[in-house]
Amino acid sequence: MILEEFDANQQAVLNPSDSMGERMPDFPKTFVSCFARETFSRLLNSYPHRELFSLSLACIEIPIYELDIQGIKIGFFNAFVGAAGCVAVLEDLIYMGMENLVLFGTCGVLEEIEETSLIIPTAALRDEGTSYHYQPASREIPVNQDHLSALESFLDQGQISYTLGKAWTTDGIYRETANKITKRRQEGAICVDMECSAVAALAAFRQIQHVHCFYSADSLANESWDPRTLSNHDDLEKKDKIGHLMIEFALTHFEGKKF
Repeated sequence: MILEEFDANQQAVLNPSDSMGERMPDFPKTFVSCFARETFSRLLNSYPHRELFSLSLACIEIPIYELDIQGIKIGFFNAFVGAAGCVAVLEDLIYMGMENLVLFGTCGVLEEIEETSLIIPTAALRDEGTSYHYQPASREIPVNQDHLSALESFLDQGQISYTLGKAWTTDGIYRETANKITKRRQEGAICVDMECSAVAALAAFRQIQHVHCFYSADSLANESWDPRTLSNHDDLEKKDKIGHLMIEFALTHFEGKKF
């Protein structure tokens, strides 16, 4: 099978170095990113920032920003939705010098979990194609293992509630059938997303530090789909709070900033 043809060679015929050109001096080592454009915009405008450059893809431009938070510079950008595009953008940033990534965004829930609440994935079921180019074939991949204790401690100190569990990462958002949802639940999945397993595989392959969190949005826990707070414009204050938490965690955990 094609998905079992993993090649561990770090070099491909086309590499980020071929399209990105020279690296920028003093490029941020730590990046935070989210998927929702409204939350991204609100967070960006909460901090002093400057645009470093823009990644030009066939369908979209993705500006890459640097936030200045009390003198500490970290990167910030609006992540591409979908495993393949998301990972391609991350490859470019890794080439430029990114070493640490905190990534967060929406997920659908497969259980009764409160909307816009934090979910920390501990593993991801691999139901997308991208991860198989970065790690040998397997049913699931660990997520957050190297940083779980620090993240839990950070959230506990702030008295922030969260749910731990396994994610189901799939390419087919319109193929999340009742039968598949039942099977994924039986495998331990509590939520569903489109990028987590692929980003975890990339992080392991390129040896960067990766922290991934969700905030719960739509629900697939019952017979009919419930969008709940999936919209970019719903529950913005709660989403802002999660975003600020993730930025603070990145500064604390990767940059040694004390608050």
